[in-house]
Amino acid sequence: MKLSIVATLYQSTPHIPEFHRRASAAAKQLVGDDYEIVYVNDGSPDNSLDLAIELARSDSHVVVVDLSRNFGHHKAMMAGLEHTLGERVFLIDSDLEEEPEWLLEFSAKMLAESADVVYGRQQERKGNWFEKWSGEIYYSIFNWLCAIDHPRNIVTARLMSRRYVDALLRYRERELVISCLWVSAGFKQCEKIVKKHASSSSTYNLSKKIGHATNAITSFSEVPLRLIFYVGIIIFVCAMAYAGHLVFYRLLLSQAVDGWTSVMVSIWVLGGMTISFVGVIGIYLSKIFSETKQRPHTIVRDVYGRSNSQH
Repeated sequence: MKLSIVATLYQSTPHIPEFHRRASAAAKQLVGDDYEIVYVNDGSPDNSLDLAIELARSDSHVVVVDLSRNFGHHKAMMAGLEHTLGERVFLIDSDLEEEPEWLLEFSAKMLAESADVVYGRQQERKGNWFEKWSGEIYYSIFNWLCAIDHPRNIVTARLMSRRYVDALLRYRERELVISCLWVSAGFKQCEKIVKKHASSSSTYNLSKKIGHATNAITSFSEVPLRLIFYVGIIIFVCAMAYAGHLVFYRLLLSQAVDGWTSVMVSIWVLGGMTISFVGVIGIYLSKIFSETKQRPHTIVRDVYGRSNSQH
């Protein structure tokens, strides 16, 4: 099979019919009839699954992977990739903020650049000034802490070669940050500047963004653990220097040592730092705990559409 298109479904009912029509038209224009569209139902609470199953019954190109519950966007995308057969795989969101027609542009660039991956990148991050400003700060800190160069403002849409997808699927970690895995997998990757439409408000609020940033940094960098050691050394050196200063003034100059204010400040500062450092170590321990259990990324309840798994 020449092409697989993968899209996840979560509250996608309003978009499925148009997405399917446009994705099918783009696929036929590119490879004729030799393609498949893999929809992954990520525990959607609406009737997205019913619509997708109807498509599978009426269109032999459609495969529906129904997950047993909501596992999250990243894990659902990996589940979709696991069920693809195409020589090239086009991953895209189904909410039509990303255009299915980008497939043709991405394919042309892939051939021109002899690349394994062509990914979409927004020229400018969408949202208000705070989202743009915080996004720049996040990428700067992340790229400084981690050993990978994460592109800024990337979107989900990307066209990938089979060998790249196979390499991506070799990552079996449970704490999954797929955008980092995209970079970590390597191969030749090229960007294509795109304009993402804003058809709905983002479901990522500030707390979710902070959680995602924490998960991404602690999954791909051990620098925070090293920083704890370095900060500890700096505090020890400063404490010894200050202790020497107090001894000098008390013994040689007979000046009274500062009172309770400095003591209380020191207790609060060092206590807060100690608690935060223990928290950082706790995050890494929780990741070790999660990884050692070897639980599956996702659980598939049913697959509809292929002749060997038709229901």
